[in-house]
Amino acid sequence: MGGIPASVLGFVLLYRSKGVKKTNESWENIGDEVVQISEQVLCQSENATNADIIIVEAGVAGSALAYTLGKDGRRVHVIERDLTLPDRIARELLQPGGYLKLIEWGLEDCVEEIDAEQVLGYALYKNGRSTKLSYPLQNFDQDVAGRRFRNGRFIQRMRERAASLPNVRLEEGNVTSLLEVEETIKGVQHKTKIGQELTTYDTPLTIVDIPSCFVALILENCELPYPNHGHVILVNPSPILFYRISGSKFRCLVDILGQKLPSISNGEMANYLKTVVAPQDDQELSYVFQIPQELRDAFDFAINKGNIRTMPNRSMPAAPYPTPGALLLGYI
Repeated sequence: MGGIPASVLGFVLLYRSKGVKKTNESWENIGDEVVQISEQVLCQSENATNADIIIVEAGVAGSALAYTLGKDGRRVHVIERDLTLPDRIARELLQPGGYLKLIEWGLEDCVEEIDAEQVLGYALYKNGRSTKLSYPLQNFDQDVAGRRFRNGRFIQRMRERAASLPNVRLEEGNVTSLLEVEETIKGVQHKTKIGQELTTYDTPLTIVDIPSCFVALILENCELPYPNHGHVILVNPSPILFYRISGSKFRCLVDILGQKLPSISNGEMANYLKTVVAPQDDQELSYVFQIPQELRDAFDFAINKGNIRTMPNRSMPAAPYPTPGALLLGYI
């Protein structure tokens, strides 16, 4: 739930079979093109790097990987489009296994001082009934649990830890191309924050972190029925997820299941959330079930307030990308 486990629990190395492939020499969501360039031209460039690894995008996976590779003695160059505090609407729930990985990597303090809350399991709702499912944590220390937080605060802590290593360099820039020499990725072309075009090459490995459509609301002045639990509402046409993000604010996350999103600007999305997502009319059982009554008023208020956001959430089937010199990190 939330996307984080796929990145923290092992850095799933995936690619999107239709989007991330060389078609007219382009890679979707990476840059404008894969530039095929000769070794001679590269040798004439003044932008060779002394990095062992280039990482494109400093999200959860990119930052954690930069830190662990840096601790291993690798020289790492991270290029991130925007190093300011991210304001994202998903990947705000870390499972206990992810927290154990943070401990293993020495990054457990990244969930400290960011208003994170322990999560002990899930509350499931279906057909007007509910149950609580707790994580099996009896054999672990008391601190081992899931964590909920604002995505941006967690990412900034991860970036800070990565940048604290002398052999890890974080740079703000927009990667426009991957450089390919004789079917091997040799580096990247990117534009710096001040607009300077640079070519960085001669790196043994380039790693690209591909982000993964959620519709999100922020609920206020309510309480979840089961404290310290993520709440999953199993309804048609898609599940709904509720969890605390800070203080008295709660995130509501709706998965539209790949459908074309209703427009937010003309009110279609608000009407969809109220008439399709919230109420569930089961004619066979002759009753209407919906999101928990404790949350319904806050849900409607958030819709009326108009602060509705969306975020792409693609699924990338597991398959290796065959081009040497490049590695793609993805989310399921």
